[in-house]
Amino acid sequence: MIPLDEDVQNREAHARLLIDSYRRATGRELIEPVPPANEAALALFKAPFILLSHGTETDPILNFGNEAALKLWETTWEEFTRTPSRLTAEPMERSQRERLLSDAKDKGYSDGYYGIRISKSGRRFEIRNVLLWNVADEQGTYKGQAAVFEEWAYVR
Repeated sequence: MIPLDEDVQNREAHARLLIDSYRRATGRELIEPVPPANEAALALFKAPFILLSHGTETDPILNFGNEAALKLWETTWEEFTRTPSRLTAEPMERSQRERLLSDAKDKGYSDGYYGIRISKSGRRFEIRNVLLWNVADEQGTYKGQAAVFEEWAYVR
């Protein structure tokens, strides 16, 4: 679960940023019904899809993973939000991942991506029909990127 000691306002602000930037990038809603004020963070954390985001660091660090993402990557909130996002993919998959991130950064979002990822314990899984978008505020200031998907399967 999201740690209780984390600032509630920051959690809500980030959840709203994800919801609003998804709408601006795609013209669709990330979650329906759209949660009311002060309920967005919990709604996204408990959502039935996989949702994760990273920031703008030189080697971007994951800054959000919902409950489904934490379970899939077999990790805790604390570990996940200290992980460079590139480490969610195996080394041989990272160049393909970088092309996706670059494409989304140029166009605002990229849809239909699939690729192999790896959990903390080393389990490999294919993510399918991933939508990746740029997270930006109302003024268009780039804040990172986020990804959402529902389809995945373990692979050998």
